[in-house]
Amino acid sequence: MSSASSPFATSAAVQRPVAPGQLDARATGVMTLLCLTWSLQQISLKAIADQASPMLMVAIRSAIALVLLALLMHRRGEIPGAGRWKPGLAVGALFGIEYLLVAEALRLTAASHVVVFLYTAPIFAAIGLHLRLPAERLRARQMTGIAVAFAGITLAFLGVDAASWGHVDHRALLGDGLALLAGLAWGATTVTIRCSTLASAPATETLLYQLLGAFVLLLPLAWLTGQWHFERSAIVWAHLGFQSLVVSFASFLTWFWLLRRYLASRLGVFSFLTPLFGVLLGVGLLGEAIEVPFVAGSVLVLAGIALVSAREAARP
Repeated sequence: MSSASSPFATSAAVQRPVAPGQLDARATGVMTLLCLTWSLQQISLKAIADQASPMLMVAIRSAIALVLLALLMHRRGEIPGAGRWKPGLAVGALFGIEYLLVAEALRLTAASHVVVFLYTAPIFAAIGLHLRLPAERLRARQMTGIAVAFAGITLAFLGVDAASWGHVDHRALLGDGLALLAGLAWGATTVTIRCSTLASAPATETLLYQLLGAFVLLLPLAWLTGQWHFERSAIVWAHLGFQSLVVSFASFLTWFWLLRRYLASRLGVFSFLTPLFGVLLGVGLLGEAIEVPFVAGSVLVLAGIALVSAREAARP
């Protein structure tokens, strides 16, 4: 998968102090653990949705990670660039919208569905970069991949057994649609970063804008929409700790660290494990049902993303 379409691709892919190398056992193990972590974030939010609002949880986790990131940047002597605040605002807004859609989707549909549809982001990023950057023009293979992925999306949405016609869960269907829009927002974030001055910004600065956008947007919306429920129980605090310390802070910085040392195209291949883990964990931990059309559609989506992302991997 190319740096443009990798799930968390940012300027870290541009600013490497050393020449990136091939994957070794350390990179393989860390990437597998990261994919497991990223798949668990939706599972975690869904698991305690009746005890803590997903929207409020994302807002709080963003605030905690934001404070930790600001302390890290202060220690390193990093200051946000004065000329990058406009694209920073755009990226922050898109990131906030993405997780607003994710939070709403988790209220309506299965966490496994949210993970799969969210990870359509590389497809939307590839289309956007194709339109904006001449160097990112899609070839026939990538065009085919996009067609395959959208066929999979259609099948996952509309492919129901004959016996199920007339009994479609429209609430879940709406949730699936919101998750897909979240993937679109994520793809737009990647395009904005790659096509602006943020492409040369430190990864910490880009993450700072994203966390700030999520906090500023989601906290007031959680209050205005009445999604302010937060039980102060041990399990909720544990999930919040995982979401803020592991997902929003440590995992993102670890991803950026890997991008500085290894080929992004090789690392990106592992991101396909995230929706796979998401489906398996949704079934195993939350007892979510696996629908045959959804599984078949998901396979097509992942195959399409693989074709789109093969561009960089195929280059020497």
